[in-house]
Amino acid sequence: MSPHSLFRAMAVAEAVSWTLLLGGMVLRAAADLDIAVTVGGGIHGFVFLAYAVTAVLVTKNQRMGRGPAAAAIISAIIPYATIPADLWLSRSGRLRGGWRRGATDDPRDQLWHDRLFRAVVRHPVLSCVVLFGGVAAVFVALLALGSPLDRLPES
Repeated sequence: MSPHSLFRAMAVAEAVSWTLLLGGMVLRAAADLDIAVTVGGGIHGFVFLAYAVTAVLVTKNQRMGRGPAAAAIISAIIPYATIPADLWLSRSGRLRGGWRRGATDDPRDQLWHDRLFRAVVRHPVLSCVVLFGGVAAVFVALLALGSPLDRLPES
């Protein structure tokens, strides 16, 4: 799977998860189904974190500047914005090319984080398991913390 196809798949998944969350909110308001937000919100939260990890990996691989990288990552906060972000990055050529598995003459390839990145890319199955586990751990920790709205002082 190329960086572009992975990014596109996660951008679409993020948009679909927004639909589940917003649909859950409508069902909660219209039919008093709180479980719809719990399910839709849980799925959206997990996909949001997975998209963020994917965006960081792909922008690192493609050596995007800070602006395009930030746009790719921040697009997940705005409903459905990951789709236009993918289209923009694709049309501007920023998602072209394969994974950087080996070092080149580029001085950036000698940096510790580039060496770590290449190790991650060279072992995709293990990396996916580790990254999935990391996303799951963060997701569970955030669920355990609960909603920040529950911590607001009552007025």
